Amino acid sequence: MLRSMYSGVSGMKNFQTKLDVIGNNISNVNTIGYKKSTINFQDLLSQNMSNSGNNPMQVGLGSAISSINVVHTPGSSMSTGVGTDLTIMGEGFFVVENNGEQYLTRSGNFIVNDSGALMTPQGYNVLNSQGNPINIPADKYSSFVINREGEIVGKLASDGSEEKIPGGTVGIAAPANPEGLRKFGGSLYQMTASAGENLNLGTATNAKSEIGSGMLEMSNVDLTEEFTEMIIAQRGFQANSRTITTSDEILQEVVNLKR
Repeated sequence: MLRSMYSGVSGMKNFQTKLDVIGNNISNVNTIGYKKSTINFQDLLSQNMSNSGNNPMQVGLGSAISSINVVHTPGSSMSTGVGTDLTIMGEGFFVVENNGEQYLTRSGNFIVNDSGALMTPQGYNVLNSQGNPINIPADKYSSFVINREGEIVGKLASDGSEEKIPGGTVGIAAPANPEGLRKFGGSLYQMTASAGENLNLGTATNAKSEIGSGMLEMSNVDLTEEFTEMIIAQRGFQANSRTITTSDEILQEVVNLKR
């Protein structure tokens, strides 16, 4: 069989995966805290035709996917006016917990439930810089604000004075290699060995970042870039399909040599 046919098949499969990545990026263009993915290709092993002469004579056998990477560049901030909506201005991730499992996220659309716990809409507890759930007692504080250091400052219901709520500093994790995190779903990430040995959980100051209150970080997907990549993927898919069609026509001619 012709090598070109198998090369075309590998190319079509890879560009189909590229379209899958692009489609997922576009579908999450308005997802809070979403980070886009990119895909890279590499060539497969080449077959040696001859070793004579100074230069090797080789024919490639198609392409393969080398990596699908998450791009952790910051997205633009959108003002909401809601005090519990937080955005990280810089590096790092919020840390949330559910049933003893910790996850990282850039999605800061948090709420305070009836017991005073700071949580995600899915019911995950937001952790402080010591790795403990944050709780804001409603019977003690009439209101609260979150400053740029992530400290929650409450107004006492008794006399109206302000104080920092104990254990109320929003924790920020700074893994050594964010690209090594595994997407878990729900805008959450899981730690892996590739991401680093630990979360490096601390304050926003430790992570050299700041926290913005009343704002949310939007997706970093650029529709212009995604549509351009979609055109490239479509043309690449069509070109590889034409390679298969041409190879099939050549094989048909070989079959028809003997009539």
